[in-house]
Amino acid sequence: MEKPTLQGEMIVLRPFRPDDADAVWDMLADPVGARLTGTTATFSREQVEAWCASRATAEGRFDFAVTTTGSDEFLGEIVLNDIDEAVRKANLRLAMRPAYRGRGYGTEAIELVLGFAFDGLGLHRVELDVLAINARAKSLYENIGFRVEGRRRDAYRDGDGWCDAIDMSMLEDEYRATQLSR
Repeated sequence: MEKPTLQGEMIVLRPFRPDDADAVWDMLADPVGARLTGTTATFSREQVEAWCASRATAEGRFDFAVTTTGSDEFLGEIVLNDIDEAVRKANLRLAMRPAYRGRGYGTEAIELVLGFAFDGLGLHRVELDVLAINARAKSLYENIGFRVEGRRRDAYRDGDGWCDAIDMSMLEDEYRATQLSR
């Protein structure tokens, strides 16, 4: 399937491009973002460039660059991956650059991707995990309509310690109910 562009009120989600590498490199250098997303791996500049260049043809996933309407600046990424067509489910991941957190871009990005997942791909379930230390993200997901399913103890590293992962999901009928109430 060709990688779509999704248009919202404030943002445009477009496919990744090779020239996104500079912004992705900056985003990966953010220690707060790495901690809140459980990112412990380190990447070379060459790996980031190759990864950005490969997103357009990556199978079984949709990687979107979050940009604002009227500007092509890379604000963050939202990914629908681990797509299982037989079970009709996928995983969702969001990461925003520090300057663009808390401005509503992530909320709109999630809503656009959920519409694409349920209406465009015909999925039944979208799931994610959020670190227990990331109360702001957990609250965001709950406000959108995701439900907590469980907790995986010590699932991520947090410096020298550990951090639980909170598993969350939204089902197709729950998504439809949130759309009717808006």
